[in-house]
Amino acid sequence: MTTDAAQVWHRLSPRMLLVHPVHEVVRQIPVLVGSVVLGSATGNPMWAIGVLAATVAFGIARWFTTAYRIGPGEVQLRAGVLQRKVLSVPRNRIRSVSTDARLLHRVLGLTVLQVSTGQEAKGAAAFELDAVRAEQVGRLRAVLLADKLAPADDPAQVPDRELARWQPAWLRYSPLSFTGLAMIAAAAGLVYQAGIGSLLEDSRIARTGVDAAQRFGVAAAAVAAVGVVLLASVLLSVLQSLLTYGNLVLVRRDAAGNEGVLHLQHGLVRVREHTFDMRRLRGGTLREPLLVRLFGGARLDAVMTGVGGAGEASLLLPPCPKETAAAVLTDLIERPDAVSGALRRHGPVAARRRWTRALAAPVLMAAGLAALAATASVPGWCWAVVAILTVCCALLAADRSRSLGHRVGDGWLVARAGSLHRRRDCIAAPGIIGWTVRQTFFQRRAGVATLIAATAAGVKRYQVLDVPADLAWSVAAAASAWVADSEWARGPDLR
Repeated sequence: MTTDAAQVWHRLSPRMLLVHPVHEVVRQIPVLVGSVVLGSATGNPMWAIGVLAATVAFGIARWFTTAYRIGPGEVQLRAGVLQRKVLSVPRNRIRSVSTDARLLHRVLGLTVLQVSTGQEAKGAAAFELDAVRAEQVGRLRAVLLADKLAPADDPAQVPDRELARWQPAWLRYSPLSFTGLAMIAAAAGLVYQAGIGSLLEDSRIARTGVDAAQRFGVAAAAVAAVGVVLLASVLLSVLQSLLTYGNLVLVRRDAAGNEGVLHLQHGLVRVREHTFDMRRLRGGTLREPLLVRLFGGARLDAVMTGVGGAGEASLLLPPCPKETAAAVLTDLIERPDAVSGALRRHGPVAARRRWTRALAAPVLMAAGLAALAATASVPGWCWAVVAILTVCCALLAADRSRSLGHRVGDGWLVARAGSLHRRRDCIAAPGIIGWTVRQTFFQRRAGVATLIAATAAGVKRYQVLDVPADLAWSVAAAASAWVADSEWARGPDLR
């Protein structure tokens, strides 16, 4: 890009004149509803028409006041209707480039291009080009990531390698996340907040439900209602997963002498693309929620500087067969032992702490029932509930004890913990910038400690839980050579 061209401000696609007004109208729905109410109360419908016209005009003005330019050292975005602002991002700080094409954007051949520098930026602070022509995205991505991508005509360019592709069989993990139940609960909350619940109480549906309960019994009606909710939850979860992750493709794009980028694309209606700089990769996390793990599944997140460590930003693979997630992570970090190797146990003290915490509630409940039984009659179902709870807590304690462990060496720190949401963190030791050994009152009494590795990537802090206190600093020293030279690594008194 020449110097003269770099000084030119470029406007977004004129097709956004059809998109911005629609977005503004949707965003200002509460205001528009208020204007309609005000117009009805005053008998003047011009209130609603005036507010609608002002909203559409504001959306159109956004296109005329938005422009961007890419210079040799920085990329700038100029925007604002009532308050003008210029957002500047140094090109050497760009960590990833993402695109997001909603349905209306796709119909018009547009996409939203987002630039991330590693700092959390939302709203007006986010560098977002909404929207550019879809055919221009490849050129803009190549320009913004110029030092990470090889030119298309470079003879040294390595062919793209497909690491993973979405399979319909992955949908079997969707209902296990309870996304559908969350959607139903949120919808029910909105209905009652809007006052529609009182109208439904006198509706035909409510009367039909009452008649069914009287005819078949309350228990049968309740079971049927639960079944309907669960079925709706499964369907919503599968549909949401299909629309969000359908057609997912994860590709590694390398060049000779360059680690290249990682490119992720997914979505059916709303297509999203993320391009990550592989030089920023510091490892990965295998997340295994209990139900997903029981069915042999796992989710893969990237541990990468410039990318958030939780949620959609860091996701590389949604819940899928664990073998697939492990194979992709092994390909990325090239350390099979870190991904699937055996871990060092933390000893009987750490296991005892998990059993103690898991069984504390059932024991207290049983003691309370026993005290109550001495003075009054206790229904048998109460003892049955305590017995079932005790068995569940014992299974949870056993699983948490079995999951706990760590591995250190060969430049990698691996930590695994959890049962309901088990995770295995694989962190590159050179990316660790600090260590903390923390002990609570009960940990000091038990002789264990929590070792925390601080890094600029992912969630920023990764924990090795309940490691023996006399080994904590030796683990840190094994991962980071600079710790071995400190006095703490020579056996500090943590008690």
